[in-house]
Amino acid sequence: MSLYDYGLGTLAQYELTADRSARTRGALLCYTAQGLLILREFHGSEKKLEKQQELLMKLQENGINTDYFLRNNQESLVSKDKTEQRFTFQHWYEGKECDTKSREDILKSVRTLARLHILMKMEPVEELQGKISQGGNISGTIRSFVRYANLYGTKEHPMYLRKIYLASVEQFLERAQYAVKLLDETDYDDLRERAWREGQVCHGEYNQHNVLMLKGDHLGTAVTNFGHWSFDIQVADLYRFMRKILEKYNWNLELAGEMLREYHKIRPISAEEWKNLRVRFTYPEKYWKLANYYYTHRKTWISVKNNRKTNKI
Repeated sequence: MSLYDYGLGTLAQYELTADRSARTRGALLCYTAQGLLILREFHGSEKKLEKQQELLMKLQENGINTDYFLRNNQESLVSKDKTEQRFTFQHWYEGKECDTKSREDILKSVRTLARLHILMKMEPVEELQGKISQGGNISGTIRSFVRYANLYGTKEHPMYLRKIYLASVEQFLERAQYAVKLLDETDYDDLRERAWREGQVCHGEYNQHNVLMLKGDHLGTAVTNFGHWSFDIQVADLYRFMRKILEKYNWNLELAGEMLREYHKIRPISAEEWKNLRVRFTYPEKYWKLANYYYTHRKTWISVKNNRKTNKI
């Protein structure tokens, strides 16, 4: 019997039964009297989960569909099966993920994010603040570029990767250094401090997989998988979503402008946030991630997929 078959046993703690169930990515969908629910194994902090539920219920009460949690008959968000594995049940929705080939879906997701950010404010909790400042992250990455260049000059990595990296590292290092220069010219620390004082919350993983276009509802969306939320500058969410989309459109400036305008119409972007977005888009994050992946894993073989990623950059 599989992990999620055991997890189904926790339904009794919610006084529910499943008419049928279906596997989905890393979870199990359950069709119950309370509607569609999703069962997942839980590994995190229950304290953070309670704050997450507080956030989700606030959004739900203000018209944003979320995957909020059910409480069991002990009023807990987490239930244990007979093997002591922990599970959660969340409300789920009939719909499809944001289609990255559809501009309508993309812009609808941006508008949803803007509405989300207006509502996503909570009393700050120290341990849930974003862990690394943007400045520290970029400065550390510049040092990484140099370290990787030294490593890729050895025989520890495939010749193909070494040639690509050594031929391109100077160009991307210059971009990273320019990003630091731009960052130094902004009031980043003040921006981050203001976000903290206001209790601004980031989703943390706002991408096409976590925005559902609801079935039978032309305008409706649902936002899911808030497990990486934290207190931070909210345009970080906007940047991450835009980067994911624009990579698929060869960095189409017209689409980028549309996305920024749609967001700004609902949740205005301040002058300092515009500067911060410029820093984020200047910094060669994707290049660093691929280089870091091969450096830390000491890969001796490169997948076809990552070959394509490297060449695209």
